[in-house]
Amino acid sequence: MAIDRVPDLKRCRSLGIEPAVIGRARQSKRKAQRVVRKVSEYGMQLKEKQKAKFIYGVLERQFRNYYEKAKTMSGVTGENLLILLERRLDNVVFRLGFANTRRQARQIVTHGHISVNGKRVDIPSALVKAGDVVEVCEKSQSNEFFKAMKETNNALSAPPWLESDQATLKGNVVRFPERTEIDIPVNEQAIIELYSR
Repeated sequence: MAIDRVPDLKRCRSLGIEPAVIGRARQSKRKAQRVVRKVSEYGMQLKEKQKAKFIYGVLERQFRNYYEKAKTMSGVTGENLLILLERRLDNVVFRLGFANTRRQARQIVTHGHISVNGKRVDIPSALVKAGDVVEVCEKSQSNEFFKAMKETNNALSAPPWLESDQATLKGNVVRFPERTEIDIPVNEQAIIELYSR
């Protein structure tokens, strides 16, 4: 399995996004010394795709598969692509506030701490459906990490398409997200234009 090992802050700086988008609180101490060059249309489209892949922690083949699936769905392809990415289990765990970053959420899911509708799921790319109940497994709730999470209650506010109960570490997928509720700084139309060349 391929792993992306580029430092987060360096990648954020090169893509022009704030580290808060991926859940990082600190800023880079280095000053940006950039020479502003004219970017071609292809370069702009490629940068938008790289932003989306980096934010959600998806590599190229999987991202391409999400595009192909979004293309076959009814509706606007770009919005469908972002909705599919938001429905990933690791992203839902992050949005519910059970993890501080998407990478941490991915690790929590991979280690088997999360259950969906009462069944343990250890696949971060699993897509949740409307009505699914996502919770931390009973065994895992005695873990120091989750105990501290219950006590501090410093969870992000869950988006309107999710209901979060921080006291019991349980969340509910009310419905699929709409484009206006997805707050990532990505121009999805540029991604679609890049893939439809």
